[in-house]
Amino acid sequence: MESREAIQQFASTLQGELMSAMETGGPTEAIQVCNEVAPEIAADISADTGWDVGRTSLKLRNPDNAPDEWERAVLESFDAEVAAGTPADEVAPSHEVIQTEDGARFRFMAAIPTGGQCLACHGEDIDSDIKHALERLYPEDEATGYQAGQVRGAFTITQEM
Repeated sequence: MESREAIQQFASTLQGELMSAMETGGPTEAIQVCNEVAPEIAADISADTGWDVGRTSLKLRNPDNAPDEWERAVLESFDAEVAAGTPADEVAPSHEVIQTEDGARFRFMAAIPTGGQCLACHGEDIDSDIKHALERLYPEDEATGYQAGQVRGAFTITQEM
């Protein structure tokens, strides 16, 4: 339950920042939020909880967010659920406890559904000004081509037990 609350805090804080940026400067301002503010939000929640909190995706915008083997498998299962008819915003979070040489760790992931406003920066038809901003901040960007209702990625938590 605490993991869900931390992810909800991350998602709602990030969404608030993105909405504010969209209102004041449009999608190019929102890209800046994702680039600078989202990692700060994750770092703040990580510091508050003592957990590793972040985001990942199969189609990366930021290579620092690359999924590990377990995260990749979970993301693929999220996509399979959506392909089978489950709405992206109803995909159940995934969790497990893994054993490492450093001890047990709790892993948790919750899908990030692609909403209509996400398509300005993550969709198939992206405005040229937005493309230029993405190219400048994310030269290896792969996080485009989405349609509303798809899983764009996931929030992740790793917690030492």
